[in-house]
Amino acid sequence: MVSSAALAGFALVALGMVCTPGPNMIYLLTRSIMQGRMAGFISLLGVTALLMAVPFAYGALQWAGGLYLLWLAWNAVKPGARSVLEPRRDLMVDGPRKLFLMGFVTNLLNPKIAVLYLSLLPQFIDPAQGHVLGQGIELGLLQISVSFSVNIVIVFTAGSLARIFATRPSWLKMQRWLMAGVLTGLAVRLVMDRRPA
Repeated sequence: MVSSAALAGFALVALGMVCTPGPNMIYLLTRSIMQGRMAGFISLLGVTALLMAVPFAYGALQWAGGLYLLWLAWNAVKPGARSVLEPRRDLMVDGPRKLFLMGFVTNLLNPKIAVLYLSLLPQFIDPAQGHVLGQGIELGLLQISVSFSVNIVIVFTAGSLARIFATRPSWLKMQRWLMAGVLTGLAVRLVMDRRPA
């Protein structure tokens, strides 16, 4: 069993990670804004499905995630770019299977998940408390619960947020540049991070 202090500490870390903008948040926002709550919810299930598995290919995920973040950053600020919070009706509507798979792949390439599970989670496991794998599973389920709770709020409030931003074009521009800066910083940090041997 994980101690109460470790559970509380890890819950705060998980909350901080899920509240930091990243690929999952952007994907869930765009799907919810463009296709509605049900599409956002199905996408969230795809995102959550990957959290059930522990990432093993850290190096490949690290580079793929870094490149993906840079691509997202460029798409946020390139000439003619639109904010992810700007409603669009010119895109095709994706079916439930594609939404789920896209959520799964988005989370697969999410560098925050790799950092969380490979760098932060082990710091909350205490071999003196008993079964290490059991503690890892308990912390993983806690992280899934925290992430799911925050992301479901994002899914269900994205449309309202989009309407607010639509009436303030300067906020949309500022949001694009802020998002590009955060994504670039995360990409650089991810690619430069060296996993302990």
